[in-house]
Amino acid sequence: MIVEERFATYINSLSTGNTPLLTQIEREARETYVPVIRPETQSFLKVMLALHRPEKILEVGTAVGFSALLMAEYNPVRAEITTIENYEKRIPIARENFRRAGREEQITLLEGDAADILKTLDGPYDLIFMDAAKGQYIHFFEDVLRLLKPGGLLLSDNVLQEGDIIESRFAVTRRNRTIHKRMREYLYTLTHHDQLTTVILPVGDGVAVTVKKFI
Repeated sequence: MIVEERFATYINSLSTGNTPLLTQIEREARETYVPVIRPETQSFLKVMLALHRPEKILEVGTAVGFSALLMAEYNPVRAEITTIENYEKRIPIARENFRRAGREEQITLLEGDAADILKTLDGPYDLIFMDAAKGQYIHFFEDVLRLLKPGGLLLSDNVLQEGDIIESRFAVTRRNRTIHKRMREYLYTLTHHDQLTTVILPVGDGVAVTVKKFI
């Protein structure tokens, strides 16, 4: 918990929630231990959609389709959404959820390794939502930068690793040290790249908000 739990609980208590179907899909995901974006991140994403009004969205990491459906539902304009998922067991669930929501024609699900699929895409995208394996973000970076249009918005979720990101690598459990190193490299790249402007916010498990400059 990056923000003290009492603050997060209070902030989330002010949320008006989601549609009944999204609420049901979120409940089903949590009951089967599938990670979905946290309530405070959901609220943040809705505000970003309202501000940016993206017409073309790319999501890296579909899981069961919850965040793709949230973006489809709460974007003020009807966006074309492309989402990528590599975990075979979740793909049919995501497709069924898109069908339940009547969004099959709006959301395109690409199956496979994002590192390979990103290289085949042309873009440009108005908004890219990164919500895949945290240790892979840095490996996706060059293609994501290429695909993001000038003025476009990149949102990277779960970048503070439950607070581990501020710890020494020796204070992090051995199995998480590679992810810790790669995420630090990713955040440094986002904040120091001459084509980007980035702020890192302690929302949920941390969201990096990045805008590609007009150069």
